[in-house]
Amino acid sequence: MERARERPAGPEPAGPRHEPETDLELLVHGVGGTTPAKMLGDPRTVRITGDDTAAVFRRTEDAEPESRPGPGPVREAYVWCNLTSGDGSRALWLLLLPFMVVNLAHWMRPAAPGRRRTVRLYGLLVRLAALTLTVLLTAAACEVTLDLVAWQCAGVHSCARRHSWLGFVAPAQGAGGWWSDPGRRLALAALAPAALVALLWYLSHRTWSLYESHRPVSPDPEPTHDSGALARPGFWYGRRLVARLRAAHTAAALLTVAATVATPAVRFDHRPGGPAAPLALGELLIAALLAWAGATVGVVCRRGRSESRLDQRLDRHLVRRLPLGALALLLLTLLYAGWARPGWRSTGRLAGDQAFGALMLAQGLLVLALAAVAGDLYRRRPDPRAGMRGLGGPAVALLACALGGVISGGVAQRVADWLDGTRALLPGPPVLLTWQASAIPPLLAVLLILAARLAVGTARLARAERERVRREHPGEPEDPARTRAIAHARAMAALTDRAPLVLAVLTATTLLLGAAALAGALCTGKTPDGAARHTDDVVRAVTETAQAVGSWLTGLGFLLFVTWGRRAYKDASARRTIGILWDVGTFWPRAAHPFAPPCYAERAVPDLTWRMTAWTRRTGGRLVLSGHSQGSVLAAAAAWQLTPRVRGRVALLTYGSPLERLYGRWFPAHFGPPALAALHRDVACWRNLHRLTDPIGGPVRVPGDGTPDVDGEPLADPLFYGRTVDHPLPAPILGHSDYQADPAFVRERSRLLARLHPEVPGQRPDPGTRA
Repeated sequence: MERARERPAGPEPAGPRHEPETDLELLVHGVGGTTPAKMLGDPRTVRITGDDTAAVFRRTEDAEPESRPGPGPVREAYVWCNLTSGDGSRALWLLLLPFMVVNLAHWMRPAAPGRRRTVRLYGLLVRLAALTLTVLLTAAACEVTLDLVAWQCAGVHSCARRHSWLGFVAPAQGAGGWWSDPGRRLALAALAPAALVALLWYLSHRTWSLYESHRPVSPDPEPTHDSGALARPGFWYGRRLVARLRAAHTAAALLTVAATVATPAVRFDHRPGGPAAPLALGELLIAALLAWAGATVGVVCRRGRSESRLDQRLDRHLVRRLPLGALALLLLTLLYAGWARPGWRSTGRLAGDQAFGALMLAQGLLVLALAAVAGDLYRRRPDPRAGMRGLGGPAVALLACALGGVISGGVAQRVADWLDGTRALLPGPPVLLTWQASAIPPLLAVLLILAARLAVGTARLARAERERVRREHPGEPEDPARTRAIAHARAMAALTDRAPLVLAVLTATTLLLGAAALAGALCTGKTPDGAARHTDDVVRAVTETAQAVGSWLTGLGFLLFVTWGRRAYKDASARRTIGILWDVGTFWPRAAHPFAPPCYAERAVPDLTWRMTAWTRRTGGRLVLSGHSQGSVLAAAAAWQLTPRVRGRVALLTYGSPLERLYGRWFPAHFGPPALAALHRDVACWRNLHRLTDPIGGPVRVPGDGTPDVDGEPLADPLFYGRTVDHPLPAPILGHSDYQADPAFVRERSRLLARLHPEVPGQRPDPGTRA
């Protein structure tokens, strides 16, 4: 692939020089990524502008279109797949999956114009839930390294003898070594979770400097109320908020490590007859940790996103002092724990049950409060198309917390089995984690029942679709196998519309089982099989089976998680598969969790807006912004960011688009019917193509308002039902792919170009007067 001389993509500061008009089609690919050659249909491509992460390409013969008149628009391809599936470090993003999920909850609130205080409360509750996730996963790391390894295994001579690398910290039969003191063992083991926190801080800071630092085209004033939130100048510039949240979450994680080390030492110093000096120091240290934790929570509560303007300030003192203060307290805690304490022995567990129980209770209360706020917002402006009646955000927040709990329990159980496979020497992980693992089998049973119901419904729909397929091809010889294949593809594509039912059942089941696990752990203080020891034989057998299967499933899930991450680090194709997940989950800015994978749209949207603005100002030509799948969402976001003058030169062509089917239903505040209607008014013209066999794309359902409708009839798929003289081989069922292979694509693109004005307008006309 050749590389052309790169040209600046920014708009000229003063009166632009108009060159001979040229029509341009700017292609934006969808999830999973592709190559410029495939997008442009030519193996000879050149990079016009951009870098190795995201760039704009053209065919070699179109490198200088201004001097080459020719039929049809010049085609450019914007390739952004390396934003989510680039080098091997992307595999580390698997660690951030719960953070990504909870960040989605922030953007899933119902539309609520004029309810600013309630919207701010919704964002605050999501940010607090995200903070508990950071504390939860840090506590899980502390459970493994401090409790299981340093406190339990290293404190038992027989367990330490089985693992020779623990020999220097294990107490001997008589007097142990210097590191054998429990406080010193905890201080040494605390370096591991502290290193994990440092890694999360590094990943967040690195991606923050690469993604959040790309400025929009121009800091225009806030648009009118009907233009949508995505048109605000600061929507794709969350640099300040991510920096503040990163400082707060780093501090919270370090304080969690410090509290885990300090708590057992303070408890020992409270023994009757103990020296007063360590006790006073411990109480002062606990007070300082609580005060700094309060300041951290205050930072999270104080400020949300600033979208109405381009906020370029950074709270440098806060960003530096908050985590550095927590680090200083952690170092003081390690010194305090290392104080010699004769007679101190590590027995039982650390305070894991109380800590994990408090975290789980706090997360449950936050999710319930979030559901109440979301329900109130939805009642003020009901949208029948919104997923779960506006409760999608609380449901996703609950699943993020459950995912964090499963990961925590899986890691703890596997490490406990590795240290003491017989479970005869060590108390093991907190009983709450065992109760959570035991809830996995009944959850899977409910999901299997739901899957069976969906399978039956899909089979019925496929039978109904067969009749429709026969009616759509009158006069052609019927091919039963062909009819069944087409009907099956349509029925499977319709499963996407059942996602609200699946999420509702999954959320309700998770909530009930989680509440039962928390109540069982707190009320009995025993594992499920221990609590059921004196019950009926059937109850005991079911409980023991659920606990064994749940433990096995958590272990298997953890091993698969690690294996997938290792493979993704080495294999580019596996990394691209993970990138598909990030394509959907990381479109939104990091508004709730700074350790989530970075928002690629904060790089892609400025790229597209700068390119369109520069090209239209330089040439005065007409431009079709052509987006497939997730690329259509990027295209819509970029079109919202354009100035009215540039929008008059731009037509929007979307195909296989999830704008309404997924984003409109699950993110109604930003892609609901009012937002899509505003986008229809803002751009010069818009056309959307879809198929009945497409499981992702669908109609956008925007009314015409006196102008041509956005949606047309569904495209035929396959293009030809049977064999013909011109097409002797069966045409494939395309589903979500190859929209450009349909003749309707070129036809609709030509119509959009014909509807664009041939000159640059001074002001966008009203929708009713648009040509």
